[in-house]
Amino acid sequence: MAPTIYDIARAANVSKSTVSRVLNNQQNISEEARERVLNAIKDLNYHPNKLARSLSTGFDAILVISRSSATIVDNPFFSEILNSISRKAEEEHFDVILQTSQNNQDELKKCIKKIREKMIKGIIILSSPTNEKLLQQLDVFGIPAVVIGKVTGDYTNIFSVDTDNYRDSYAQTQFLIDQGHEKIACLHSPFDYNVAIDRFNGYRDCMEANGLKPKKQWIRNSGYTIGEAYKAAKGLLELSDRPTAVFATDDLKVISVYRAFTEENVRIPADMSVIGFSNSNLSQFLFPSLTSMEIPIRQLGETGTELLFSKIKGSAATPAKVILPTENIKGASVAAVTG
Repeated sequence: MAPTIYDIARAANVSKSTVSRVLNNQQNISEEARERVLNAIKDLNYHPNKLARSLSTGFDAILVISRSSATIVDNPFFSEILNSISRKAEEEHFDVILQTSQNNQDELKKCIKKIREKMIKGIIILSSPTNEKLLQQLDVFGIPAVVIGKVTGDYTNIFSVDTDNYRDSYAQTQFLIDQGHEKIACLHSPFDYNVAIDRFNGYRDCMEANGLKPKKQWIRNSGYTIGEAYKAAKGLLELSDRPTAVFATDDLKVISVYRAFTEENVRIPADMSVIGFSNSNLSQFLFPSLTSMEIPIRQLGETGTELLFSKIKGSAATPAKVILPTENIKGASVAAVTG
């Protein structure tokens, strides 16, 4: 029969509460008593019942809220960032619970259930929806949550880690204009998330600031999947008045553009230039090499997880919002307009 906390207390000649304080790494205990308890644990080969202890103290776990599967299929961003979160959680000896939901109401119900049942001590949300109702409702529960993305509201327990998507998008568009491009298309994602809005607005505002007005058919909602983005890229090539450059707002759209252009024998950049956002895991395989804004996906996950654990541990010095730098990669996918 496995030894219990009572057996440890008896062997160490201390109270059950003293054993409990040692197991929970509390400080209000003498070193001599702590040593006796630790020796008894070793002698009896005692292993704490994590489930029983969690009924009173809560599980050592964090919840990761992902988007619905319809919006993340084929998207390497989510698998890569989950990897970095899991590694950091493992260093803290925490488990990771991944949650997906069909809608916002279902998402909230699942979150509240886990919070009330003490299943989690913190939350990481992998994207920032434009509708922050979920964040508003989670904030009142007093458990820390970190959003990987932009947060616009003011909260007590909600924090964020992001890159400056608007600035980076503006800079990418300006680079094309500086190379002589005026007919610049934009393949963007649906405007359900702040990242899509910021990247599109950077493109739009830069075009306007330079006195350029793109045609409506050059601006295309390219969905969340490679298939949707591929269809949008092919649509550009069917136009009688083609753009001279394409700004693709994420790596799935970049890949789709390369595929569609290759199939139609459209040369990059001789026939059309391409610029976009990327991560090194994918862009290293593209030819010609992509001119892009490199998103630090691993650092986003690591920084977000570190921020969450600092709040779980009670740090008061945690910043509400962290902006990570991106890297501008000059590849061979953009050519200057001549003549």
